[in-house]
Parts: sequence; structure tokens; C-alpha cells
Amino acid sequence: MEKLLDEFSLGLFFWQTLLFSLLLFLLWRFAWKPILKAVSDREDGIKDALAAAEDAKKEMQNVTADSEKLLKEARAEREAMLKEAREIKQKMVSDAQEQAKAEGDKMIKQAQAAIESEKKAAVADIKAQVANLSVDIAEKVIKEELSDKKKQLKLVEDMLGDIKLN
Repeated sequence: MEKLLDEFSLGLFFWQTLLFSLLLFLLWRFAWKPILKAVSDREDGIKDALAAAEDAKKEMQNVTADSEKLLKEARAEREAMLKEAREIKQKMVSDAQEQAKAEGDKMIKQAQAAIESEKKAAVADIKAQVANLSVDIAEKVIKEELSDKKKQLKLVEDMLGDIKLN
């Protein structure tokens, strides 16, 4: 509290009071009348609506067995429409489930076929690599065999050491 009193500025207080007063004047001058008019219009609308509701209530009290008959017919029609809507909804849901299942099965089959083709391609690639390696080894072995027996044994041992199994 003391800090508030110590930091009090008379000039700032004056300007804030002046601006607040100006704001109140502008609101009173330009906003108060439209707000009161809107409230008055709303009040009149509510009074008119209450009067119309009272008239409608009196009119409803004057209606007899015809209104009851129409009400029963409307209820029966509503029940029939609701029943039909439920049946349509159930049919749509079951159709959608069947379609989703069929599409899911189709996607699974496509994925399995893609996996199988990738597997076959990988096996074919491995076979080709093994064949190439075998031909290279055989070629080197034959060349070395023709030159020297000791070199042939050394080459085979080196080749076996170089082979890496994946």
C-alpha cells in the first residue's frame, strides 16, 4: 500500500480520469440509446410472442377429436418412417462392412502377390550371383590348375576364405 502511495502520479491520475470520463460520455452519447432501443424492441417482441402464444393456446383448446386423429396418424407415420430409416441404415452399414471386407481382402491379396514377386526376384538375384561366383571360381581354378599344383591348392584355400555368406 505504501509503495502504491509513493509511486502515485497526479498527472497520470488526471489523464486516466479525463479519458474515462470521455469514454463514459461517448458511450452515453452513441451507445446508450441504441442499446435501450434494442432492449425495448426485444421486450415488445416478447410481449407480442406471448400474446400470440396465448391466442394459439386458446385455439388449441378449441380443437377437438380431429386434432387427436391427426396426431395419431402422424405418430403412426413417424413410426413407419423411423422403422424404414432403421432398416435402410442397417442395410447401408452391412453393405459398407461387406465392401470394406472385400476391399481389405483384395488389398491383402495384392500385398501377398507383391511380396511373393519380390521374394522370387530376390531368389533369382541370389541365384545369379551364386552362378557368377561359381563361374569366376571355376575359371580361376582352371587357370591355376594348368600352371601349378601348389598354386591351385593355395588359390582354393584363398577363395574359400574370401567367400562371405549373407
